[in-house]
Amino acid sequence: MLPFVILAAGLFILWLWMLIDCLKRPDNWFAIGGNNAKLIWVLVIIFTGFIGALLYYFLVKSKD
Repeated sequence: MLPFVILAAGLFILWLWMLIDCLKRPDNWFAIGGNNAKLIWVLVIIFTGFIGALLYYFLVKSKD
């Protein structure tokens, strides 16, 4: 049971970290999607959970 709790906590922290990063990032950082790119990423992260957070990490955050 403990490994599951640790994994779930880690995935939640990743999800929250990517959501906060997306909300704080300037709009001009998102190259594709025009004016609504930030909104689209926020919705993807919220509705797809950690999978959206992983996508955001590898497609946007890793370019820092």
